[in-house]
Amino acid sequence: MSKRYLTFAVFSSGLATLGIELSASRLLGAVFGTSNLVWASIIALILIYLTAGYFIGGRWADRSPYPETFYRILLWASFSAGIVPLVARPVLRTAADAFDQLLIGILAGAFVSVLVLFVVPIILLGTASPFAIRLSIEDTEHAGQVSGRIYAISTLGSFIGTFLPELVFIPWVGTTGTFLIFSGYLMLVALIGLAQVQGWRRAARWLWMPIVLALLAALWWQGGIKSTTGQIYETESQYNYIQVLEIDGVRYLRLNEGQGVHSAYAPEQLAFAGPWMQFLTGPFFNPDHDPDDVQSMAIIGLAAGTSARQATAVFGDLPIDGYELDPRLIEIGRDYFDMTQPNLNAIALDGRWGLAHSEQTYSLIEIDAYRPPYIPWHLTTVEFFSEARAHLTSDGVLAINVGRAPEDRRLIDTLVATLQEVFASVHVMDVPNTFNSLVYATVQPTSFADLQANFDRLLAEPDTHPLLLASMQITLGNQQPTPSGGQVLTDERAPIEWIVNSMVLRFVLGGDYEELQ
Repeated sequence: MSKRYLTFAVFSSGLATLGIELSASRLLGAVFGTSNLVWASIIALILIYLTAGYFIGGRWADRSPYPETFYRILLWASFSAGIVPLVARPVLRTAADAFDQLLIGILAGAFVSVLVLFVVPIILLGTASPFAIRLSIEDTEHAGQVSGRIYAISTLGSFIGTFLPELVFIPWVGTTGTFLIFSGYLMLVALIGLAQVQGWRRAARWLWMPIVLALLAALWWQGGIKSTTGQIYETESQYNYIQVLEIDGVRYLRLNEGQGVHSAYAPEQLAFAGPWMQFLTGPFFNPDHDPDDVQSMAIIGLAAGTSARQATAVFGDLPIDGYELDPRLIEIGRDYFDMTQPNLNAIALDGRWGLAHSEQTYSLIEIDAYRPPYIPWHLTTVEFFSEARAHLTSDGVLAINVGRAPEDRRLIDTLVATLQEVFASVHVMDVPNTFNSLVYATVQPTSFADLQANFDRLLAEPDTHPLLLASMQITLGNQQPTPSGGQVLTDERAPIEWIVNSMVLRFVLGGDYEELQ
């Protein structure tokens, strides 16, 4: 029974290791985001810590080849893992305030400090497999078989631990609660193992660990993850850290690190500083176009529905299919942003998959799912744009909100080159006072002259909605020449990460710390 339980303990350590690694990404993601740079930093350091654990575990097992030593290591690993989010909490709150002001020095220090907190628990967890192999080998003839079995069982635990945080625990109890669940589970496993080899009386001496951890949780696990001015709601979903702010009567939706507003809402207001209203311009690149000609639309990146609300006000109750990957955002849109329009069909699916399986065609497809450094590459390729083109009417338009840096337009150049492989005309405008541009791609050949003619005609018509006129005027006043020479992206080759990461790094290292919109 002791050997079997040792195997179970190895399984549990593998489960906890990956559970803690995935939870670490969410712990940092609320402040630093979940870009591939953040992920790479977490994975790289976790691997370094595990490497150190493998070396230490092998030497430790040779010097003290006893089951009680193994279970004590697991106890300390579980205890230190449970402390990590509690100690990190005040550091991350300071970092969140620094991120709002883009104080890069404080951010870098906080990021490194939090990652250093994982040194002890991950190294100790890394010792588990080599230590268990040393305890399980009874003769050299079966050493390979034993080693393979131990690592296979540990990996199986890691496999299960990969899914539990994102699919079950974080949406249920949050990131700190997830850490404490994994910590408590592994601590229980270690205490039972210790009781098997030493007896319950001696194992009970270690009960101070869960007691201290519970007290620390009671003292430090208080308040929200962030304490931003105007915050009225925050939560963690399967995909995001979500924050709702209310400032001067306007509600804003922020995700993860918060360096971008994804939706805005006020009961008596439709126009907001940002790119949402600029999507309305798209159909009017077509000659002699009227609002009644816009019969339907799709939104990829619905968020909390700002652009859907504006489109309904301008075009009437046209059918709108809104694709949003995170179902929790749809709920928050309804609860906090009045996203209750009966003509809006909110769909909790990936936009590309949903569009590919839709039988609808649209006058306008808007893509508002790009946000440096979060550019979903599968929404940037010739194949995706061809799928979108197939779901547009003969006078349809695709409009994309694209982030950029002040002096770096490579992302726009690349997307324009890719769109030109599929669409007859492509146009660009810069949203004033932001680092956003709108890229319009039309099925028919069009020009800014067509947009100007539509604006002049609609301006003279008394029933034209003022929000539409404002959108068209801003687009005309901020038009940009259509670039040439960008790389064409395909499903086979779309190095969007290279472009975005270098763009973000140049922005940060350049010292221009205006807030990205």
